[in-house]
Amino acid sequence: MLDVLSTIEYQFKVSFSYADKVINGVMVDYNVKDNLSTTLLKLESQTDLKFNRLDSHFITVTTNKDAFSFQKLDEITISNYLTTGINKDNSGAITIAPKQFGILPGLIAPDILKTIQDLPGVLSVDETVSNINVRGGTHDQNLILYDGIKMYQSGHFFGLISAFNPYLTKSVAITKNGTSARFGDGVSSIVDMQLSDSSNEEFSAGIGINMITADGFAIMPLAKNTQLQLSTRRSLTDVLNTPTYNQYFKRVFQDANVSNNAISTTKNQTFKFSDISLKLLHDFSKKDKLRFTLLNVFNQLDFEDASNTSDSENRTNQLKQQNRASALQYEHVWNNKLTTSIKGYYSNYDLRSSDYDIVNNQRLIQENKVIDNGFNIDASYTFNKVIKVNGGIQFNEIGISNLEEVNAPFFKRNIKRVLRTYSAYAETVFSSINKNTQLKLGLRQNYFRKFNISITEPRFYFSQRFLKDFRLELSGEYKSQSTSQLIDLQNDFLGVEKRRWVLANDNTIPIQKSKQISLGLIYNKHKLLLSAEGYYKTVNGITTRSQGFQNQYQFTNAIGDYTVKGLDVLINKKTDALSTWISYSYSDNNYTFDNLNNNDAFPSNFDVKHQINFGSTYQWEQLKLAFGVNWRSGKPYTKPDSNTPNTGNTINYQAPNSSRLESYVRADLSATYQFKLGINKAVIGASIWNILDKENILNTYYTVKEDQVSKIENVSLGLTPNVSFRVKF
Repeated sequence: MLDVLSTIEYQFKVSFSYADKVINGVMVDYNVKDNLSTTLLKLESQTDLKFNRLDSHFITVTTNKDAFSFQKLDEITISNYLTTGINKDNSGAITIAPKQFGILPGLIAPDILKTIQDLPGVLSVDETVSNINVRGGTHDQNLILYDGIKMYQSGHFFGLISAFNPYLTKSVAITKNGTSARFGDGVSSIVDMQLSDSSNEEFSAGIGINMITADGFAIMPLAKNTQLQLSTRRSLTDVLNTPTYNQYFKRVFQDANVSNNAISTTKNQTFKFSDISLKLLHDFSKKDKLRFTLLNVFNQLDFEDASNTSDSENRTNQLKQQNRASALQYEHVWNNKLTTSIKGYYSNYDLRSSDYDIVNNQRLIQENKVIDNGFNIDASYTFNKVIKVNGGIQFNEIGISNLEEVNAPFFKRNIKRVLRTYSAYAETVFSSINKNTQLKLGLRQNYFRKFNISITEPRFYFSQRFLKDFRLELSGEYKSQSTSQLIDLQNDFLGVEKRRWVLANDNTIPIQKSKQISLGLIYNKHKLLLSAEGYYKTVNGITTRSQGFQNQYQFTNAIGDYTVKGLDVLINKKTDALSTWISYSYSDNNYTFDNLNNNDAFPSNFDVKHQINFGSTYQWEQLKLAFGVNWRSGKPYTKPDSNTPNTGNTINYQAPNSSRLESYVRADLSATYQFKLGINKAVIGASIWNILDKENILNTYYTVKEDQVSKIENVSLGLTPNVSFRVKF
């Protein structure tokens, strides 16, 4: 059945959404000469399946037997949002289905964290997936979940590639407001990645290669009701030098020890990364399921600093970054109304660098380590076709340590903190029979035992359809989080991974708390989508060290907040073969820190006032094309005083963030073509990132050397080609 649906998708340019268990083992006869309507009617007559056409492109597949079971798919309110495989569900979340992903400008594969940056209100001020800014927030304020496990590392190649292989990922839900009460942390957003939960899929596999990585995946039935899902990916950067790698290396290490302090004395540079994910599924019965998930993400950089005298003085510098994660879950279906589950999880992040200073004959070792484990007990009860209740209790223990060790003179500092959090939540979901009204009300209670602090977090999402083609959305939430990333010194961890995870201590590092409300209006008719959403958000408890200042506040430790007001607008027009969109985002994001800047507000480091994205995708038979332009106004920075720029080694700055970089503009192009390779399907792709080779300034800061102020500019990724080839078996 899977092959038949895939063929129909390409033949009629439609997209199917279904739970894997719905189509597993279903056998059908299929006539390629029939039109789409006849084809769907014949498939329904041969099976117990129901094909629901939401519009001319999107079709959901359900079974007549179990229309309102716990496994029912969420209702889709907007399908093919920008491109195929991106939709909006009835909870207000944007969902991405990598298996159905079409194409976006500059992307030839469904890179999850790059894809979400095409959504209004989401950007990265430095073009990376390890610094994603959602509605003015910092990256550590995004809760990134992999099958329910919190991840502390999100990127390969130090942020230029997502750390998560998309080919086993069933769905990704991105929520900017109105978050489910089930989730803690993430005061800016939730990125919830879920692997397939069906143990009855047939064998499938695929391999692929591009100018940076090679990867493979396999879904393997081991026995009846037992399945193993496996994927792996490894860089080619340590064995193959490509134009893509050269551009990536130049972009990442332009401001690091690797390219600055030792550019003339660096040799034997090697850089590699890999990831491997595994999921084992076993159904003891139709009502009892056991799931085990494992993930390992790894990056390593090695280079040598050689003196001018002899090779005996070679010193090897090294940076390793790794995130291991695992989870075990048991689910029991008591009846057609009640389902419960219990889940234990473990996440371990380790960042370690060894940096040798030739001039001072000094070795510096730094390490940042996170151990996050806990368990959840969840229950879901469906009263009837319109009311559903979710609830649960959660326990979480996080330990974070930061180590610094110098050999000459000997110095060692190791700070470790542990925090235990107890949480309970309850949530009611109401959905009218005609699906015109959606209401989600939730309440979460967090208790931080060490500080004896209890925080109540109400959440809500309301959606009402009116005048047939309009929909009104209202969302609000209170949230909190106890982890954040700080920067001690800009050259920490070789200047590549400067940020280190820390825990709140209820003193110099408070628990961050956010409040947000948003109101949106959507019009969707005749393949025309118009949407506008305004929002207001405040986040309290941030510190200057978490914001990446490189001005007069770089070495200041102050506590404050930011307030952001914004508007996101999207226009998306589709035809049978073409999808074109333009989005506009306005944001006004300001800091207020106690005892800084006379307690006056000033622009945030992530205050991008205006952003416009234009994109267009075209599909003709098996060929897909995409072109896009991304423009945004420059982010703030601080200039030295024009009259007296410095006093000795001290820079005299103007008012904080009183200047702005020039506007950022980038154009991207991509194409894929699918064809038969024997009995298998193959896809070849090509993309060009920044086809105009525009040198955008991403960041500007100043240093003092020999009583002279120097201006340092970090530039964007230049013209970067990439090609790929994939085969699915």
